[in-house]
Amino acid sequence: MENISAISDFFNPEYIIRYGGMVLLLLVIFTETGVFFGFFLPGDSLVFVAGILAESGFLDMNIFLLWALMVVAASTGSMLGYWFGSRAGNYLANRKENFFYKRRYLDMTRSFYDKYGVWAFILGRFLPIIRTFVPIFAGLAHINYNKFILFNIIGATIWISTMLFAGYALGNMFPALTDHLESIVFGMIVLSAIPVLVAWFRQRRIFKGQG
Repeated sequence: MENISAISDFFNPEYIIRYGGMVLLLLVIFTETGVFFGFFLPGDSLVFVAGILAESGFLDMNIFLLWALMVVAASTGSMLGYWFGSRAGNYLANRKENFFYKRRYLDMTRSFYDKYGVWAFILGRFLPIIRTFVPIFAGLAHINYNKFILFNIIGATIWISTMLFAGYALGNMFPALTDHLESIVFGMIVLSAIPVLVAWFRQRRIFKGQG
């Protein structure tokens, strides 16, 4: 039970920030935004909670410096995802599915890109799983690297800015929010999961129709 509790704590944004500090915060963002086994890590909720705790005893750093470091972490994580995807086509196609890798994640990402084009690199930042696999798919599909870099940086900047400064503003307006972080994280997870589930069910209907 202690081991299970320790693992669950690692997925808790508040725990990551309070006990892992900046290093773990940036590492999780880097991993969640492009490493294929990082899809289960906290993303939106982590950035939002970082905004609430910014310039406090738990995260004693200027909000704008924090913003810059997080944008860099999110951008470079996706660049690694692109690099991995560009070299791992056969590996992913033949890899046995497990908890960390499901082929349907790439299929869902492909459908998302087919619908939104390069805007998927911006819109996908706000969707769990899609956020992780969009850069990997971009590498698999050999999408123009310069175009990917441009939209990747724009997407990372918009995503981090929206989540971080929203958390920062609310944290300053309502200091008592720090006493309700667990409820906030749970609410954000539910809200961010809804569009992903909708996309997944739509994709299933499409594949069944084709079958």
